[in-house]
Amino acid sequence: MVVIHVSAECYPVAKVGGLGDVVGSLPKYQQAAGITSMVVVPYYDRQFARESSLEVIYQSEVPLGNKMLSFEVLKESTDKLGFPLHLIRIPDLLDRPDIYSYPDETEQFVAFQLAVLEWLLQFGEKPDIVHCHDHQAALIPFLMNHSFRYNRLTNIPTVLTIHNAQYQGWFGWDKYHYLPDVDPWKWGMLDWQGSINPLACGVKSCWAYTTVSPSYLEELKTNSNGLEELFILEEAKSKGIINGIDTNVWNPATDAMIPCNYHIDNVSKGKQENKRTICKDFGLSLSKPLVAFIGRLVHEKGADLLPEAISHLLTSLKGKVSVLVLGSGDPVIEEALAGLRNTYKKDYNVFIGYDEALSHVIYAGADFILMPSRVEPCGLNQLYALRYGTIPIVRSTGGLKDTVIDFSETDGYGVRFTEADPEAIAEAVTRATELCSNTPGIRLLRKRMMNLDFSWNRSADEYIDLYKSLNNLNI
Repeated sequence: MVVIHVSAECYPVAKVGGLGDVVGSLPKYQQAAGITSMVVVPYYDRQFARESSLEVIYQSEVPLGNKMLSFEVLKESTDKLGFPLHLIRIPDLLDRPDIYSYPDETEQFVAFQLAVLEWLLQFGEKPDIVHCHDHQAALIPFLMNHSFRYNRLTNIPTVLTIHNAQYQGWFGWDKYHYLPDVDPWKWGMLDWQGSINPLACGVKSCWAYTTVSPSYLEELKTNSNGLEELFILEEAKSKGIINGIDTNVWNPATDAMIPCNYHIDNVSKGKQENKRTICKDFGLSLSKPLVAFIGRLVHEKGADLLPEAISHLLTSLKGKVSVLVLGSGDPVIEEALAGLRNTYKKDYNVFIGYDEALSHVIYAGADFILMPSRVEPCGLNQLYALRYGTIPIVRSTGGLKDTVIDFSETDGYGVRFTEADPEAIAEAVTRATELCSNTPGIRLLRKRMMNLDFSWNRSADEYIDLYKSLNNLNI
């Protein structure tokens, strides 16, 4: 079986969030399970591309409206990621450093998808599955089914994975001419509430769609930024599959990014040594429970609630806990979090930015990871935390609900809370830090967490079973 994953992100080529982690891991585990799993992403002028051995394997042109765009497909020749990787390069469009936020983002990703389809047309042996990820690849199932140009691809099953339905890739009908000729009877499949909506179109057109957790699949029916009715109508071809993590990369016993490696039998000692490094670097007390937040400083992650929640927490606990924040995003949130340093100098610090190595050290050294997300389709941070014996404090939503059991329940190991407000966050953190007075209890929770299996092995098998079911339909 040959599967082609189409995505805007793939770690370590280019990553903004969980999408990059998934596309950089899932194909590797599918390869190990015995299928050929390829990835195609845009070319980005970044360190990975500049330092990799890339060979041009295909060159052609693709029409974008009234323009003909030259493109080339480059293959990473060593397969160093554990799967075949291909990059689509289009001069002045798909050869820039940033992934998103260009004014011509619509043109970028429409051209990317059209180039992928042009490349697929010349395959001698067609793939068994085309697996598209998020709205940047979601027009592909529609074009494979209803574009005269690509009708030779019609019988290839397509899967669309929705990593975050808040972002749908909307663009106006004035840009319809970017698309090749399609069956005019099918124009309605492009539309949702008066705009061309790639994500909605993909859900309508794909053979099956998945979400990155079962709970998120259900939540989309009541909270999906305007697509609620669509997800109710199309639920028969849906499946929720929890993301996994790459347990080779995220392994405290071998992680080269952390000062002190450890395993389940010496987790307390190992975490204490890593915590010592963090506290020294950020001027925090080693003796206090350390609560950390790692992530994008945006409304979706509940980051706007952090300044008030942290103030409330540090005031009420009066020096009994330390808080460390790592992230970037909304400048207003960044400024508010930075400003707290002056008020809580001994108990709080913040690093504004993204630092992969620092995140590993924090997972290894923190006592708790806080995730007050309003929306969390799956969440990976809590899975990394569990792997490192760090207790997650999470709002009960999406994948957080599916992967974290409150310690008050049978076989529980984390802390869950319901409301997305500063008081609820502070209350949950207070409840969590009370665990620190019970040393045997903390040890038990850590070992319980580290014994959990959230690797990609299980999830990869679920995707493969889905692929097989679609190919049986095709026969």
